[in-house]
Amino acid sequence: MQKLIKWLAPIVTIGVAIFLTYFLISINSKTVISNNEPLGFQDKAKQANIEKSWLNHFSKTKKLAYSYPVNEIYLKMDLDEKITKTITYKLFANIQDSYQLFCLKEELARYKLKYFLKKDKRGVYLLIYSQNVTKLNNLVKILKDYKIKAQVKLYKKG
Repeated sequence: MQKLIKWLAPIVTIGVAIFLTYFLISINSKTVISNNEPLGFQDKAKQANIEKSWLNHFSKTKKLAYSYPVNEIYLKMDLDEKITKTITYKLFANIQDSYQLFCLKEELARYKLKYFLKKDKRGVYLLIYSQNVTKLNNLVKILKDYKIKAQVKLYKKG
């Protein structure tokens, strides 16, 4: 068995060398091919719209820069309308466990308030978008039943 393993690698190497030599000789033969014409590509696409194509347009221009073929879009914006300011309130709450977070989310869903929830070192930070301060104050009172301390403040960017 050891003699077979000892001679297996040289035998495989010699076999591969013979195969490669035969293969290279067969693809590089000196026989002349009489038909040396390249294969033609038969395009079945419509040739009627060739003048309208963007590729043909850019090939005829004398501009040396490269232009990307994109669709042009023109927008008209009416900037004369008044921009209304909405008052954004910030509700800061310290959440101790996952049950309090669950209760807070349920109450926010019940009040149908849009909010942004961020977990920070200090606790859970909420941005509530609402113009109704009484609704937010009622929410703070309900959150006290769940032992969640919350404060409503006016949110200022910056």
